[in-house]
Amino acid sequence: MAAELSGRLIDAAVDAIRVSADRLTALDQAIGDGDHGVNMRRGFEAIAAARADLAALPLDQALQKAGMALVMKVGGASGPLYGSLLMAMGKAGAEGTDLAGQLAEGIAAVRKRGRSDVGQKTMLDVLVPALQALEAGTADGLASAELLERVRAAAEEGLAATGPMRATAGRASYLGARSVGHLDPGAASSALLIGAVCDVLAGEA
Repeated sequence: MAAELSGRLIDAAVDAIRVSADRLTALDQAIGDGDHGVNMRRGFEAIAAARADLAALPLDQALQKAGMALVMKVGGASGPLYGSLLMAMGKAGAEGTDLAGQLAEGIAAVRKRGRSDVGQKTMLDVLVPALQALEAGTADGLASAELLERVRAAAEEGLAATGPMRATAGRASYLGARSVGHLDPGAASSALLIGAVCDVLAGEA
């Protein structure tokens, strides 16, 4: 079952990036280097190519190996950031940490690698609200379906909130006030991936 879950998570993540790569590139053309979608697609195609090997591993090991693939294959800041996220989550999972704890460790790694935080118009503006929704919903004892829907909604709301923000971290920060009015591409890819994972986990519930 673990291998089947890993395979479904890989497929969902890869499909989400494939379908939306052009949109991610368009978002990045407005406030970045214009290559976020291209880079993300390259990285997730590498994960797709390694699907059989990854799906055969325990999920914590699969996350770490997928993270390494992203570091190796994805250009710009996205590879190191997403790679750090997945590798830290995988390491935490190997230590028996629950999903919220794994995501918290991943977010800590992204904060450290990117030297950024919530409110600076980055992927953290999606990841942190998603974690907060997961922690709050778990504490409230929500059923899986409602919990996952709250996580998805928090991610989407976090993405929308990046629009009016002025970027103070990353490539977009060079634009100053001109970054206002555009969604952050890293936040967009994070919301896509969180939605994909929620879809898979909802099917497991």
